[in-house]
Amino acid sequence: MPEVTISDTIVSRILVVEDDFHLAEGMAENMRAEGYKTETAYDGRVGLEKAIAEDYDLLILDVMLPHLDGFDLCSALRAKGKNTPVLFITARGDPDDRVRGLEAGGDDYLTKPFHLDEFVLRVRAILRRWQWYKTSTEKPIAGGILRFADNEINFNTFRAKSWDGVTHDLTEKEAMILKVLAQHPDEVITREDLLETVWGYEVFPSTRTVDNFILRLRKIFERKPHLPHHFLTVRGVGYRFAPKGEEQRS
Repeated sequence: MPEVTISDTIVSRILVVEDDFHLAEGMAENMRAEGYKTETAYDGRVGLEKAIAEDYDLLILDVMLPHLDGFDLCSALRAKGKNTPVLFITARGDPDDRVRGLEAGGDDYLTKPFHLDEFVLRVRAILRRWQWYKTSTEKPIAGGILRFADNEINFNTFRAKSWDGVTHDLTEKEAMILKVLAQHPDEVITREDLLETVWGYEVFPSTRTVDNFILRLRKIFERKPHLPHHFLTVRGVGYRFAPKGEEQRS
């Protein structure tokens, strides 16, 4: 699996969107103490405007925000083509809420109250994974372009053209999972390795979301998604990407 690293010289920009003024400022001050450039917003609409207008390396979104909640803010941002990583902060710890947030395009999900040391570790982990995605140029995707079976994926723009000529805008997680698999063609990648590399294993309640994302990739890039030839299931273990294509074994 790829080693996730980040340069110490990179100064990341972070936007905190939290309606609790004292909590927002506390998180921002901790991020500034870590050397990050940090700004704040106190409602969802303002947060969305800032996130669209500026280029941030991470958004920290409270789920329950005035005017526009964190989930809808994230969805609206993705619809605008912005793939900035998102850390959700919430007072609700329900696993279904966590799954909803992460499948909506979030990268992590932290439940209040939380320890500031854990918060800082989560931020660092997200930024490392994002930096890996942006700088990784291993074969067979040197230059950020992957081609297989009349499909073409541009990992720099998150856009893909499938075998049937249709153009698709990939989500950040779709692109990340595809990049991990493509960097290890014909190798078995476990669900746990995908979780650790793409999300950070500890943030997820189960591995079923990986399966859901593989189904999405099959629907886009397989000629017969129910009979995959490229995104193959290795039962009880994980998945294998076969760029040249082969039949799924039962």
